[in-house]
Amino acid sequence: MTTNYGFDTLMVHAGHTPDKDTHSRMLPIYQTTAYTFDSAQHAQELFALKVPGNIYSRLSNPTVDAFEARINALENGVGALAFSSGHAAMFNTMINLASAGDEIVSSINIYGGAINLFGVTLRNLGINVKFVDPDDLAAWENAVTDKTKAFFVESVGNPNANIADLCAIADIAHKHGIPFIVDSTMTTPYFCRAFDFGADFIIHSATKYLGGHGTSMAGIVVDSGKFQFEGNPRFPQYNNPDPSYHGIVFAKDCGNAGFITRLRALVMRDIGSCLSPFNAFMIMMGVETLSLRMNKHASNTLAVAEFLEAHPLVEKVNCPVLKSSPYHERMLKYMPNGCGSTFTFELKGGRAAGAKFIDSLKLISHVANLGDTRTLVSHPASTTHSQLTDEQLKAAGISAGTVRLSIGIEDPKDIIADIQQAIEASSK
Repeated sequence: MTTNYGFDTLMVHAGHTPDKDTHSRMLPIYQTTAYTFDSAQHAQELFALKVPGNIYSRLSNPTVDAFEARINALENGVGALAFSSGHAAMFNTMINLASAGDEIVSSINIYGGAINLFGVTLRNLGINVKFVDPDDLAAWENAVTDKTKAFFVESVGNPNANIADLCAIADIAHKHGIPFIVDSTMTTPYFCRAFDFGADFIIHSATKYLGGHGTSMAGIVVDSGKFQFEGNPRFPQYNNPDPSYHGIVFAKDCGNAGFITRLRALVMRDIGSCLSPFNAFMIMMGVETLSLRMNKHASNTLAVAEFLEAHPLVEKVNCPVLKSSPYHERMLKYMPNGCGSTFTFELKGGRAAGAKFIDSLKLISHVANLGDTRTLVSHPASTTHSQLTDEQLKAAGISAGTVRLSIGIEDPKDIIADIQQAIEASSK
């Protein structure tokens, strides 16, 4: 589909045209594992990556293809690959760039499960991840060695909604020939197109705002096509012939799509964390209303954040939409229309007050998720970030009293009323 269409048109139409055999207007769920070949020669050419097409649903599936094409169009990339979860998208991206003995530099202000994935699981595979304060540009620079294979940030950090200086971090990465990966789960491509600010690869946990309804897990990686792998000494795996595909050189033979092609042809082939066609269909239904939901999330978030900031029993609010936030100006630069709806606040009274607040809520759901149409609450130190050490929690700006909110699309008056009565209950 032409990219001349506007965002709202692409989010409804990109990646799919009505089925020619059945004339179905909606995207069908192609619930199949395998596909017929036109001939022995056709099968051979598919397996050798000489022609495009479907072989096995671990590698590609028409329903999943449509989802990938739609997100790729919204991000303006050269290709995308969907996974069974956001974590799978992150893990597969990292091992597509790094192997035992290599290093990755990551922001410390990211989802706790990602810190565990990077700091424990990747370390067990021999990949060392260095965590830095994303606002300390010197720390990024000082962390670089000849083994560094990627920089990683969340555009809006989970849970405290800190906003990374994307352009500045991208400049450091590119000066050293290192790809810059941005997790844009919180913003979606509607609020921030990270490729415009120097990102080379974008990751989404589509489970969150892209799907938007808390029904289906999915992850996706989008390739900008801008990172220069060819001739880059950091990436011999892209410049040397690959023995499993008769000597293909991904940096040379795949144009500007070497990263996403290798991710599918090698990593997805071998790890197999593919997205089911049913989940792809469900996420696609969410994407069709993405801009409508994100605008509502944004307006509700502003109303709730302003209410909390003015409340005498609230110690602190970490939300970039507030003019008092140290990240407000950065938000206006990178995501002027909104930065998602997830942020944190602290009640006077610490952990005890926070726990009583959560237990007193009636409308708002206490769950380990975000980006839902429903307003959600959690206590990071005991849930999403519970596996972090006290030192890591402090570095990530999370205290025992930190409460995370993910503001939904309900009537803002009802959200605020529920928060108000829960705060009152927590103070008694």
